[in-house]
Amino acid sequence: MNKELEKMKQNQEYERRKRIAEEKHKEWVQKKREEERRERKQKQSKEMAEKATRELEKMQLQEKADIKYKEWLKKKKAEETEKKKKEKEKEKVREAELQEKRMRSEKIFKEWLQNARNKPQPALNGYGFPHGKSTGLY
Repeated sequence: MNKELEKMKQNQEYERRKRIAEEKHKEWVQKKREEERRERKQKQSKEMAEKATRELEKMQLQEKADIKYKEWLKKKKAEETEKKKKEKEKEKVREAELQEKRMRSEKIFKEWLQNARNKPQPALNGYGFPHGKSTGLY
């Protein structure tokens, strides 16, 4: 009876230890799962924060690029306007010079015409030759 009682006590102790071990194992597995879940959440939130940061940087970069493009476009338009203005001024100057040249030419032509009327006509029979040409041997 003593042996049976001893054996029963050992079995009960064994069963109790087994139960405690199973409970500890369950607790450990539960803690491990909880820890993994927490790590996944942290990793996920970290990735989301990084993604948001990248998107924000991308948007800021795009805004900067848009601003620079608008400034460049404005500058180009101003340069184009200035270029057209200079071309118009050059054209006006050239037209004025051309007009002045025409007027001078016209004036000179009128003077020449006036002077040509007043000039004496050359003699047709110069040097005793008829019509200004020699007619044969002398």
